[in-house]
Amino acid sequence: MASVTASTTPTKLRANKRSEAEAERATTEAEAAVEAAARNVTAPHTGSLSRRMMLIAAVWIVVLLSFGGVALDRVLTNQLRSEFDSRMLIPLNAMLRSADLDPFGDVYFNSILGDQNYLEPGSGSYWQISGEGHQPYPSRSLWDDRLEVRDVIAAEPIFYDSDQFPDEPLRMVQRTIQLPGSDVQWQFVVAQSRASLDEQRATVRGTLIWAFAILGIGLFLITAAQTWYGLGPLRRIRSAIVRMRTTGTNRVTEPLPLEVQPMVEELNALLAHSERQAEEARTHAGNLAHALKTPLTVLNNAAHAHAPDLDETVLREADTMQRHVDHHLARARAVGRRATGLSRTVAMESAEGVERAVSRLYQHVRFALTGSRTSEVAMERQDLDELLGNLIENAAKYGGGSVFVTIDAEPGRDECVIWIEDDGMGIPEKDRGAIFGRGARLDTGKPGTGLGLAIVRDVAEIYGGTVDLGESEDLGGLLVKLILPRAPSAG
Repeated sequence: MASVTASTTPTKLRANKRSEAEAERATTEAEAAVEAAARNVTAPHTGSLSRRMMLIAAVWIVVLLSFGGVALDRVLTNQLRSEFDSRMLIPLNAMLRSADLDPFGDVYFNSILGDQNYLEPGSGSYWQISGEGHQPYPSRSLWDDRLEVRDVIAAEPIFYDSDQFPDEPLRMVQRTIQLPGSDVQWQFVVAQSRASLDEQRATVRGTLIWAFAILGIGLFLITAAQTWYGLGPLRRIRSAIVRMRTTGTNRVTEPLPLEVQPMVEELNALLAHSERQAEEARTHAGNLAHALKTPLTVLNNAAHAHAPDLDETVLREADTMQRHVDHHLARARAVGRRATGLSRTVAMESAEGVERAVSRLYQHVRFALTGSRTSEVAMERQDLDELLGNLIENAAKYGGGSVFVTIDAEPGRDECVIWIEDDGMGIPEKDRGAIFGRGARLDTGKPGTGLGLAIVRDVAEIYGGTVDLGESEDLGGLLVKLILPRAPSAG
């Protein structure tokens, strides 16, 4: 029988090695396929950040320069018109100084106006004096034409535009004077062609348009350069990520601006978290493989040796493998759920649900559940249910008939502390550390796998918590302190 076993073992080892090699090759191919698929996935986007910044800058440049240009054009053209009007007051004042009445009551000038433009017909410079009941007294430059004046009494000069001559728009100033010895309200009017004023306006407006256009283009180019330079750190982050994917580096370490540094820190934290997740997964897989290796070897040897107690061996080792599988599955589920980072559970709600379930199994046990009804822990509800389920069931199973559960028993601490007390025999202080080992049992005479406290410890540690054992002052039995991180406040 031994020779048969010896002859078949090398063959079996070679077959196992081939199977392991094929499995490893299949795993590598699967990882390569996943990586290729990830590279081919195009993430959705909402457009270019650069274009968005440039568009906003362009709109604001156009709006601000337009308003600024209109305002400056209004100021400059008003200034030009004011200077034009001031020049028109000079001949008007000269007319007022030289005006007098002849014996017939008509107006005449006792001195000649010095500007020769008022003597040349169609020169663009005109004056006229008119009064009710009298013929208008025009300048020689009007020739046969007469100015149409406004029928108003204006003690102070008033300025207005006139389009009386279609081919020669005019700017006019008018003032009402009552000469000494006359009851007539005389309208003194000076008119000047607006051609020079309109030309000056057009020159100023054209200069403003070109100046503001050049200014706008310059501002847009500056904005483009600022956008390109300002977004440079994002391009450097992208290059760093490409290097991480191609060279195997695992962090972004190059110096970056303060505004980008928090994002880089979060990225590095995410990478560290992913590495920790992967390392934990590898550790779980290795631990599970190592834990299953011995039972499988025992089964393999027993089967080849045709052991007479093969049935009992299969059942015993299968039970051992089931315990290991349950243990590592619990850890894997906790690690996977912890990855969200947004877990929060009301501890009292979980404890009430567990208490209802356990009380049906242990109807003779008296349960007391007290404490805060609002305290929240940073843990998924399923995992908290599993922790409390193991601890409360152990207290009911191994206690003397009373179980007290207190939520947030130490409210002054940063963590949320949950007490589970029973009135059983308790655990000696020297044995409290060993009880968390896989397969350790409080009472071998009662059914169980010996994995409850080990799972409680591992899952609590995954979430950053701990489990402490002590002696209950109220019941005299075991006191289990489940210490878990509080969920961050919503604000």
